[in-house]
Amino acid sequence: MPKIKKHRLGVSIDNTPLVDIGFLLLTFFMLTTQFKPPEEVQIILPSSHSKFLLPESNVMTVTISKDNRIFLGFDSQHLMSKLFGEENKLRLAVEVTTKELPDLFIRARIANPKLRTVVKGDQEAEYGLAEDVMDILQKTQITRFNLVTDLEND
Repeated sequence: MPKIKKHRLGVSIDNTPLVDIGFLLLTFFMLTTQFKPPEEVQIILPSSHSKFLLPESNVMTVTISKDNRIFLGFDSQHLMSKLFGEENKLRLAVEVTTKELPDLFIRARIANPKLRTVVKGDQEAEYGLAEDVMDILQKTQITRFNLVTDLEND
């Protein structure tokens, strides 16, 4: 008795679930991405040769605009809502006066002792105001802070 061989069938894989997973991953990453909100004030930084990198977390930013306004911001939404109220939770910075700064600095340092201070000033801002801000930092025992500048290309 001769054996009858069965014809071999090709294997086909359905790629529909693979496409579904790809679109689900794409949708997930698009929906969970946090875009940088627009800054409260646009500033032009002065240039320098310093290559020192700024900290990425636990940052308190003092911004001085060219029309001599001061903005204080934090990278933590919790700290923003604690110091400036729930309505300012999602903002990057809030305008403050030099009289409010010492109290805000102290309250911020009590809320988060690991805060690192960054001072950003427009290149056309008055130096006297930047000096006043640095004096307030010194009086509130914040002796280490970074000045933000643009890296000058050689």
